[in-house]
Amino acid sequence: MMSPEGPEGQGWEELRQELLRSELETLYHVSQVLSRSLDMKATLTELLRVLDEGVGLEKGMVSLLEPDSGGLLVTAVHGMGTLLADDVRYHPGEGVVGMVMSEGEQVVIPRLAEEPRFLDRLGLYDKKLPLIGVPIRVARQVVGVVVAQPMAGADALLEEYAHFMEMVANLVGQTVRLARDVAREKQVLTEERDTLRRTVRGQYGFDNIIGHTQAMRRVFDQARQVAKWNTTVLIRGETGTGKELIANAIHYNSPRARGAFVKLNCASLPENLLESELFGHEKGAFTGAVNQRKGRFEQADGGTLFLDEIGEVSGAFQAKLLRVLQEGELERVGGIRTIKVDVRIIAATHRDLETDVEQGRFREDLYYRLNVMPITIPPLRDRLEDVPDIARHLVVRIGQHQGRDVSLTDNALRVLMHHDWPGNVRELENCLERAAVMSDNGIIDRDAILLTGIDERVSLGRSTAQEFNLEDPNLDERERVIAALEQAGWVQAKAARLLNMTPRQIAYRIQTLNIKVKQL
Repeated sequence: MMSPEGPEGQGWEELRQELLRSELETLYHVSQVLSRSLDMKATLTELLRVLDEGVGLEKGMVSLLEPDSGGLLVTAVHGMGTLLADDVRYHPGEGVVGMVMSEGEQVVIPRLAEEPRFLDRLGLYDKKLPLIGVPIRVARQVVGVVVAQPMAGADALLEEYAHFMEMVANLVGQTVRLARDVAREKQVLTEERDTLRRTVRGQYGFDNIIGHTQAMRRVFDQARQVAKWNTTVLIRGETGTGKELIANAIHYNSPRARGAFVKLNCASLPENLLESELFGHEKGAFTGAVNQRKGRFEQADGGTLFLDEIGEVSGAFQAKLLRVLQEGELERVGGIRTIKVDVRIIAATHRDLETDVEQGRFREDLYYRLNVMPITIPPLRDRLEDVPDIARHLVVRIGQHQGRDVSLTDNALRVLMHHDWPGNVRELENCLERAAVMSDNGIIDRDAILLTGIDERVSLGRSTAQEFNLEDPNLDERERVIAALEQAGWVQAKAARLLNMTPRQIAYRIQTLNIKVKQL
């Protein structure tokens, strides 16, 4: 640190040169301090200490602008012992600090006691000594003030001190701008993250899965309950029933929702690739392994791994999978290091695993490891009451994909209600998408549905048709004829009597209405 007193006879110019050398070294240390952290309070407190040790600015204070209040909050103080300066603020034009802010110019006070605007709120400065205040700018905006008091005997060097503090304030301004940019970007990312989480929860929430039948309500109740815990879940159901939707809902409504949801269809890969895909591999483990690669288990660490079609894996691979489920550890293909993973497993299958266990196709120990919490999704034919709501939901989504309004008529819905949907919801979605494609005006009617290839012979199953009142005004002529034929076991003479027609009349109706006759 520079001493204000030089050897006897030393001129002030020599003192000035000594100060300049000290300032240069101090600026280097200032830049180091400002580059370490964006914690402004800690960084600026350390900055003031460096100014004291480097050039003798013994007592200092930095105030930064609060955008909300428009005032200056005392952010860092040096030279006042243990006295706290929390919540000390200056408004524009208030005191020396407020004057520097409002005028945007440096202030040099040769003797503080002679300055009437000095408020002495901190009880920090010696009134017999000078005081220097300089603005901190970001671009042209004043965002703060640095105030410091040189040590005794430095009165003749106030101009040099003021110039030096301007340079320090410029560096502080750059740091403030960086800190604000980072805070702004962090806020944007936080808002995007929260928005994404809300969107994901809305998209994969239980309320987004359509089903009002008792069987589906039971599925939702089970899924909501098990979502709270890390319990392994086995989702059972035919292909196309929506097993992945339930798995998504369980994950995104669980404590692991912040973690990854990783999916793998076990039936889509051969065994050698399945092992690498799930467990990862080391570089050079096999031909083509040019880099180390994390497997799905590692990717899902802290989250959930959804193993679809788990019943399709081979017996040899089942043993490898069992070890990971039991021990929570694995080795990459070609590796020797044991890797611990924390993964929640949700598996799904359309197979009868109990029969597979009895016939030796599926390991019994793996079956019990997976079947901790079974959830069975009923096929669509067992919950036809849900078809209208599901169909309307799918039509809206199809319309969004096609960029137009798509709607569904009541006549079309009645045809959909009378099909047994062996392909479940997936078949229903494909049917509606084909019908929308063939509809120029976006209105899916009965004819558009029939053009998709729906087999009309099963459009009205016998048990369903028997429930129909043939006098129901909501039935159109075609549906009424089909219902009568179903009730009559497709004997045209009987159907004619039910409709008060002659056999010739019903034969004509069958021909003109393009009804395919079912042969029993």
